[in-house]
Amino acid sequence: MAYQEGMERIDTDIPRKVIKRMEAYDYHAYTEKEVKAALAKENCGMEEFEALLSPAAEKFLEEMAQKARGETRKHFGNSVYMFTPLYIANYCENYCIYCGFNCHNNIKRARLKPQEVEEEMKAVSASGLEEILILTGESRKMSDVEYIGEAVKMARKYFKVIGLEIYPVNTEEYAYLHGCGADYVTVFQETYDSDKYERLHLSGHKRSFPYRINAQERAIRGGMRGVGFGALLGLSDFRKDALAAGYHAYLLQQKYPHAEIAFSCPRLRPILTNEKINPGDVHEAQLLQVVCAYRIFMPFASITISTRECERVRDNLIGIAATKISAGVSVGIGEHLEGEDSKGDEQFEISDGRSVEEVFHAIEQAGMQPVMSDYVYV
Repeated sequence: MAYQEGMERIDTDIPRKVIKRMEAYDYHAYTEKEVKAALAKENCGMEEFEALLSPAAEKFLEEMAQKARGETRKHFGNSVYMFTPLYIANYCENYCIYCGFNCHNNIKRARLKPQEVEEEMKAVSASGLEEILILTGESRKMSDVEYIGEAVKMARKYFKVIGLEIYPVNTEEYAYLHGCGADYVTVFQETYDSDKYERLHLSGHKRSFPYRINAQERAIRGGMRGVGFGALLGLSDFRKDALAAGYHAYLLQQKYPHAEIAFSCPRLRPILTNEKINPGDVHEAQLLQVVCAYRIFMPFASITISTRECERVRDNLIGIAATKISAGVSVGIGEHLEGEDSKGDEQFEISDGRSVEEVFHAIEQAGMQPVMSDYVYV
């Protein structure tokens, strides 16, 4: 769980504050009266956020959804941003028992060559998308920072917005990747419960809890325009994890007001090598509760809903609180080219396999405006 060789330490007290608040959070202490009071407030503070994540709030999902929808329209209009993830490698050096990529799983491994990366990007760009999220497994050896940087440089030729979901790196490495053209970084803490984190991450760099929890702050210091937060709902107590991720994002925005904040709310999905892994007690109602609580608490934040969820759930959430949706998704390595077989196995099973065109029309049918990008570079 400690820092490992080469890991940068930064002077920050944000993780301590987050863990302290999470551990003190007694969600059973909140009553319906406090939930009603939270919904009546014009501005949502931490006390109100805690109330909205409590079991008592489940009776008020309709009221939460209406308030969340109002905040979404106020700050984002009817815009829904579209993107797709591009997995360029699935090698991993971590032993995380819930993940399809973990180093002990007997899966087909692959790393795309530069020419293959460009071919994949051309295919994605031809669909009309202007934002891409580049992903790798967590292996510095097989997907070093320079390899990722070259992929980012290539992506800049085809896309206006480039995100990264890679292993955490040091501030100077984030600065290098930003210089290559990366705009934002998403890091999933998975769970903020350090004891559970230790039991789930048995070896590898990801085992270092303090290094991972500071990744977003290092990314901001490295010049990234935006950072994304999320816990894998269902790994541990999802209410405490949702609270911790929200408070973590809130504290960083207070410290770095210029940073763009984003949330993802993934639920645990079945993986190829462990059929016992499942979302547990996080059902659709609880997912809706978390998404709405985030929107009410941090109305300016972007909220992504991924293909871990089915069409019905995703379409419902973009009408309420989510502002970004993936489309034309493949989570295998090298699957974006028509007629090509996967070069490497996927990390998890997706639930919404719609094409870019299908998602685009679904957004329009919901009375919303699909947006590929609203950034202009000068």
